[in-house]
Amino acid sequence: MDWDEFARWGHDITERGAAYHKGLRDRPVRPDVTPGEIAAQLPRTPPEAGEGMQAILDDFDSFVLPGLTHWQHPRFFAYFPANAAPPSMLAEMLVSTLAVQCMLWQTSPAATEMEGVMVDWLRQAMGLPEGWSGVIQDSASSATLSAVLTMRERATGWTGNREGLSGKGALRIYCSEQAHSSIDRAAWVAGIGQENLVKLPTTGAPYHGVDVAALRAAIAADRAAGHVPAGIIAITGGTGIGACDDLEQVGAVAQETGLYLHLDAAWAGSAMICDEFRAAFWPGVALCDSVVFNPHKWLGAQFDCSVQFLKDPIQQLNTLKIEPEYLKTSGAEVVNYSEWTIPLGRRFRALKLWFLLRSYGLEGLRTRIRNHVTWAGEVCEALRDRGYEIVTEPILSLFTFRGPGDDAAQQRLVDAINADGRIYVTQGLFAGRKVVRFQVGQFDTTRADVMMAVDVIDEIAKGLT
Repeated sequence: MDWDEFARWGHDITERGAAYHKGLRDRPVRPDVTPGEIAAQLPRTPPEAGEGMQAILDDFDSFVLPGLTHWQHPRFFAYFPANAAPPSMLAEMLVSTLAVQCMLWQTSPAATEMEGVMVDWLRQAMGLPEGWSGVIQDSASSATLSAVLTMRERATGWTGNREGLSGKGALRIYCSEQAHSSIDRAAWVAGIGQENLVKLPTTGAPYHGVDVAALRAAIAADRAAGHVPAGIIAITGGTGIGACDDLEQVGAVAQETGLYLHLDAAWAGSAMICDEFRAAFWPGVALCDSVVFNPHKWLGAQFDCSVQFLKDPIQQLNTLKIEPEYLKTSGAEVVNYSEWTIPLGRRFRALKLWFLLRSYGLEGLRTRIRNHVTWAGEVCEALRDRGYEIVTEPILSLFTFRGPGDDAAQQRLVDAINADGRIYVTQGLFAGRKVVRFQVGQFDTTRADVMMAVDVIDEIAKGLT
């Protein structure tokens, strides 16, 4: 392909993209395919000769696109959103076209310097303290792993990387039972182990935060037993039901015990650009050492884009920085963000944040988030009025409910809703019971899209009884 062809096909693909998004409401949210069906349409061996782009795109239209779950569908109410606002997509096209590698300042100065400014724009927007800095990670999982590794090194006197963990004692991490599974995985990968991830009970409604008395007692008991408490992971907006810890209380425990405190706000952190949500959920956030949120969820930045804020980046640098001669920057004091993260290679993720924030402004993004929270509350009340059990009340734009019947009936309801195709939801577990999760957050959804879900759920539930 020469560059003239590239330009022609690039225009064609952009037109296809616009048509795809404009027609999403006419598609089922989830495809009606069986496992192996797509793979069966792909040749078993690679081609020896090249093919034209038209043939490739024809096959894409024939069996790839119909085999996708449409995450940008305005009636996607499952999991959490993975939004991709149009300006963010355009930025990603540029990033893919430029194909720069941003591991060091000298390998892409503009990317490094823009990253620092974009992180600070978001710090200001979310009301975090002056002086905090941060880095753009690929996902909250990577940011949490970075924080857990920092906890580990801090607790071992910065000797774990050099000496290994043998003889260091049982390093202990503390979190709520509502914490995300990425925290379990971070404990595995960091060598701390599942048994040393201490999951604590919650105190119940309205926010289902961690039981701070139980947290304090667990740390004291572990120290008395000769274990080595290393850190605490708090949550704002847990995956299951949106659980939020009381950061003032958890932060006080962290300060009393000298433990590193990381906050996982992957989904709900975006809402903290709104003053009212910050006032409700984030008092005490300044007591954290590390905070992660995903602009690629609710804020509209295309995946992947996760921001980790750091009160003192030196601790994470002391954990992750490794600088062979061939990666040194000569003659200048610069920031190299690859030293702040686990991967060496880095994409130009800051560009899509720059496009996004300039295109919508903070107030445009706040309006969307406020609408989603309001509409989720309206759906919740409409389902309650029709006799559904609201198991957990809305926390921001997420709530859970149950239809008629036992746990098996709840799964049948979820499966039937998703097979219908008009909306998409997921199941969950809370207090040992199967629930239906419902969250509002897709970037282009409307109130009509959201309220349609009430009729779809009720119609399908009645058809199953």
